[in-house]
Amino acid sequence: MAEESILLKKEGNVATITLNRPDKLNALDWPAQGLFGQKLDEVAGDSEIRVLIITGAGRAFCAGGDVSAQKGRIGMKVAERRVGFKKLLNNPLKIRKMDIPVVAMVNGVAVGAGCNMALACDIIIASENARFGQAFVKIGLVQDYGGSYLLSRLVGTKKACELVFTGDIIDANEAFRIGMVNKVVPPEELESATKEMAMKIAGRAPLAVSIAKRSIYDAFDKFDLETTLQYEMYTQGFCSDTEDHKEGATAFLEKREPKFKGM
Repeated sequence: MAEESILLKKEGNVATITLNRPDKLNALDWPAQGLFGQKLDEVAGDSEIRVLIITGAGRAFCAGGDVSAQKGRIGMKVAERRVGFKKLLNNPLKIRKMDIPVVAMVNGVAVGAGCNMALACDIIIASENARFGQAFVKIGLVQDYGGSYLLSRLVGTKKACELVFTGDIIDANEAFRIGMVNKVVPPEELESATKEMAMKIAGRAPLAVSIAKRSIYDAFDKFDLETTLQYEMYTQGFCSDTEDHKEGATAFLEKREPKFKGM
């Protein structure tokens, strides 16, 4: 059932969304994509959650769209397809626009939309078993789920063209070398390394982290240096007047760990 295809678990200030179709390598049909979007909305609406982890059940992260489920849509009119596409393609935007950091825990294959789902996250920690690829051209399609935007910003247009045009699959170490992932760890260390990262971020001032995330993407996508400096002056002034800054400064002087409240 679609209700079981996406799982949401909350542990303290960290939430984990698990793509749960291991028999399909977590390839997602439209109902599962819809449920994934609902879980993202649920996380976004929970003020207690400070970090989100996205991962896959079994031996895969996500094999993209469920090709077997697409058989019934062969010959479907373009207008009808767009209705479904619009729903599922909102998900990478939800990930990127989420106020909290999103960490992809890539445990295995991440191809097509599955690769781009990971790229939409703020941080990617990959198992040595992970594989990444833009496999769309192998079935006569073009990249979606934000791949055109996300991939080129990480690896440059030339490398993005190579990966998209060939549909080649690369391993985790190559993905790290070209700047697609933050960290590669042995399979048995993946969960602990990801949770360690998530807990470290969750322990920082949540309001400052949220503003910092938005500042990074806005500076990269929209601003020149002068605008960035003006924006940072405004956001720094805002954060300087928060309870979290007062707590952080006091804790530093008292040589203790701060207790941030997001205020």
